[in-house]
Amino acid sequence: MRLSLIGPGDIQFHFQKILEISEEKFKKEIEKIAEALAESGAEIVVLPDRGISFQIAKLYKLKGGKKVIWAIPKDDKTFGTKHLESYIQEKVNGKMVCDEIINTGDWYKHDLIKGLLGNAILYLGSSPGTNGELNYAVYLYKLISGYKEEVEIAGRKIHPEIKADKNFKIFVYSPFLISGKLSSEDERYIKEFGINLVYVKNAEELKRELKN
Repeated sequence: MRLSLIGPGDIQFHFQKILEISEEKFKKEIEKIAEALAESGAEIVVLPDRGISFQIAKLYKLKGGKKVIWAIPKDDKTFGTKHLESYIQEKVNGKMVCDEIINTGDWYKHDLIKGLLGNAILYLGSSPGTNGELNYAVYLYKLISGYKEEVEIAGRKIHPEIKADKNFKIFVYSPFLISGKLSSEDERYIKEFGINLVYVKNAEELKRELKN
């Protein structure tokens, strides 16, 4: 399985201020998540930028994770990717965190397709950017799955690395949401388009779900 990790970029604001999770507890929690991902055998796709997904990617690598894939909009001419360079070159124990790079085009296309680069999404908390990636993944999945009769397009025509198929899943890490759930409207749309929505309460539960 390949998992696309999406989550807030500002760790202190989201997890410490909004969710009121202590820094120590947060570090322990993401270490458990990284260990669960590594032990499940899943590959992970991450934007190499500040935030929870990047931190988990480093820990995942330390724990012997199978493969880390950076998703980078290398062709972007508007915002560019210079601000990502230090993250792209990150090493742990003297070895590069990254095993492979996927060029997602420009930032606009990147946001549209990021979630679909995996067989599943791991949603690690609500933020404007995270919710954009989630909602665009749901909407594009609707199109590539034939839920809009007047549009017929294969996922790989949008990007050759799109992995989302009929078994596409969204794993929501409940402890990182204030209510523990997505909105009722989001749930209804996700289920309407045939996407499997799975809430996980902790890292052990996540590992069991991934192995299933």
